[in-house]
Amino acid sequence: MAFSMHSHSGQFCPGHAKDELEDIVQTAISKGMQTFGLTEHMPRDNDKDRYPEEESLAPLKPRHGNFVKEAVRLRMKYADKINILIGFEGEWIRPSYKHLILEMASNPNIDYFIGSIHHVHEIPIDYDTALYVKARDAAGGTDERLFEDYFDSQYGMLKALEPKVVGHLDLIRLLSDDPNRDLKEMKGVWERVVRNLRLIVEQGGLIELNTSALRKGLNEPYPTRSVCEEYLKLGGKLTLGDDSHGIAHVGTNFGRAWEYLESLGVKELFLLESDGIKVQDKKTVRIRSVTLADVKASFKG
Repeated sequence: MAFSMHSHSGQFCPGHAKDELEDIVQTAISKGMQTFGLTEHMPRDNDKDRYPEEESLAPLKPRHGNFVKEAVRLRMKYADKINILIGFEGEWIRPSYKHLILEMASNPNIDYFIGSIHHVHEIPIDYDTALYVKARDAAGGTDERLFEDYFDSQYGMLKALEPKVVGHLDLIRLLSDDPNRDLKEMKGVWERVVRNLRLIVEQGGLIELNTSALRKGLNEPYPTRSVCEEYLKLGGKLTLGDDSHGIAHVGTNFGRAWEYLESLGVKELFLLESDGIKVQDKKTVRIRSVTLADVKASFKG
């Protein structure tokens, strides 16, 4: 059964993504997806966390509420065609975001959230090169120091939130001087990576194999090979996300993902499943395994 645990729409992430949410769901169905996670970016609540194109953060919270309502409608409308999970992508800009993330996660319609890091020293690290360099300067002026700070921030997020899904674990590679560099070459960075992987395994979380790295020009998905090998050695479980930002990205590079996973010896992937919609009580969300062969067979790429 083909699936993706990570997606965005232009309807609820305008300027960041494209297309209406329903069109994205229909595209996922047409590609043979049997489970699809809707995970728009969570609203930020501090004005200093605006991206350059944003004049105000005021629209973000009501937009998120509208997203959840629309996601519930779509889940019911297409229930006979696809299993829709409703979530959001978390923003760990600083520890004070813990309370906002957990508050949002308490909504009975939310199945899960993705634990992600997009900022280091409160500066975006995947928006553009200029901001990446600003974050690197704040970390001490080298990619290695920024990587160390990124994984330290990630560790804090993991300890505080215990997310069921960890998104693009090594996103920090994207705008670095050598994004395809083996993280093992940086001793302090690698020590932090292994520490974080151990914690994710202890918490029973899933790391997302995120194919967006491939459409952005990297040689491998997130996480890179040495990270995946270490994680699998520790007993870690991989899930799958296209991190689509519109209909053109749904299932993008899944074929290359199969090859990558097979080269790692992976025969089984994991995803979340919910026991359905509840209004008063929290839903039970479980981890389910599916063979890579079944995922490949059902996908219509």
